[in-house]
Amino acid sequence: MTSHRSSRVVVDGDVRPATVHVEGGVVVAIGEGAADNDYGNHVLLPGLVDSHVHVNEPGRTEWEGFTTATKAAAASGTTTIVDMPLNSIPPTTDVRALAIKSRAAMGKLWVDAAMWGGVVPGSEDSIPALTEAGVCGLKVFLTDSGVPEFPPMTVDALRGLKMTVPLLVHAEDSELLGSLRSPAGYRDYLESRPPQAERVAIEEVAHLSGEVHILHVSSADGVAAISAGPNGLSGETCPHYLTFDADDIDDHATVFKCAPPIRSREHREALWEGLADGSLAMVVSDHSPSPPGMKRGDFATAWGGISSLQLRLPVVWEGAIDRGIGFARLAEWLAAAPARLAGLVRKGSIGPGMDADFVVFDPEGSTDVRGADLLHRHPLTPYEGMTLRGSVVTTILGGHTIFDGRTVSGPRGRMLTRS
Repeated sequence: MTSHRSSRVVVDGDVRPATVHVEGGVVVAIGEGAADNDYGNHVLLPGLVDSHVHVNEPGRTEWEGFTTATKAAAASGTTTIVDMPLNSIPPTTDVRALAIKSRAAMGKLWVDAAMWGGVVPGSEDSIPALTEAGVCGLKVFLTDSGVPEFPPMTVDALRGLKMTVPLLVHAEDSELLGSLRSPAGYRDYLESRPPQAERVAIEEVAHLSGEVHILHVSSADGVAAISAGPNGLSGETCPHYLTFDADDIDDHATVFKCAPPIRSREHREALWEGLADGSLAMVVSDHSPSPPGMKRGDFATAWGGISSLQLRLPVVWEGAIDRGIGFARLAEWLAAAPARLAGLVRKGSIGPGMDADFVVFDPEGSTDVRGADLLHRHPLTPYEGMTLRGSVVTTILGGHTIFDGRTVSGPRGRMLTRS
């Protein structure tokens, strides 16, 4: 048995001194007293869960891969990721593709991983088998996904689906999206994807049967639509929407391109308010990398995706501390809520019977962002040159230290299925 102590441990929605006892990779008790590992005043949080990661292997491994993505996750305090069904080839829309992706991940997991499935026109009959195989839920697009092998579904088609796992929706109404001609600046791109497209799409799917989860909410309109929706509707947002302001993005700064786009300060503050009042449940990375060459050009031609898997905790803490938000809420947004969505019942919190996954965080430290120092496959990031408050000191997976503040060790990760 080993033990871990801090004067600030996030337990049962509170922050207090505690000693966490671990045996066989599982938390067996929480008490007081001395410990094998004493972290002083550093915060002991549950290992983070990032339920929105595009690993892209196999098929587009030159964009990212299980080795590089999960090493970056380990360095971020993230002990579990859930991989999106695109942009890998084949996309995870049937059990054959799921098996191919699972084999591609073997021996390459520095943290635990699970998988979302996907639904595209013609793959509806694969839903029961994918669910039985243990995917955490099923993702759909209502508009162009950016890759030809993952075309969008219509809302009418979604009404006919029978599902027992969450439906994840990229919610933008195609009819409200404008066309873009090259060359296009940031203002052109922003106008082509208005917040109304997000609101209308959310309203269209809000009353589908079962659990509906809205991905990467970017606007005040989106928050309002979720808040007005039924209890089975939930939403997430991402660090870049909580950090950046459209007014500060240069017309040629395609490193900031993502879909939906980063909007004005008014929308950013509405997202923080949505998190505070529970309209939004979580903050996940939507890590969607690509080779740097694909981010060149203009906002009509560049790839729309942001790499931030390794930076989620200090980025969110940077915004949270200015708004008086404490560690218990961070643990909920960055660990517990994503774990619940994905059905990973032993992840996301510190307590008896839970996996011994922890992150030791120094909130008074700092993180200097240098793309070349990140463990993602490619160094391009819109956070380049920023100094963020807080730093990850240690990451522990199943009771084993996998990141010591300098070096990632492993691979120790396992492939998980929905409980």
